[in-house]
Amino acid sequence: MKIKQFTVYIEQDEDGMFIGSIPSVPSCHAEGKTQAEMMKNLSDVLKLCLRNVNKKQILKTKFIGIQNLELSNA
Repeated sequence: MKIKQFTVYIEQDEDGMFIGSIPSVPSCHAEGKTQAEMMKNLSDVLKLCLRNVNKKQILKTKFIGIQNLELSNA
């Protein structure tokens, strides 16, 4: 069995819900009350997405990092 790794972007909304997305797979996102719940839900969604997406639609991206950008008078 070949194991693939995917980069997950995680955010927390104003209500405290965790939202995760996998930018390399179209429409692959899920939420949960805890980060662990969100990751389990995202794993289930990823399996469905991979079953329904053309392999050519999976983007070959490489996560570089996160950086803050400050704007004055925003």
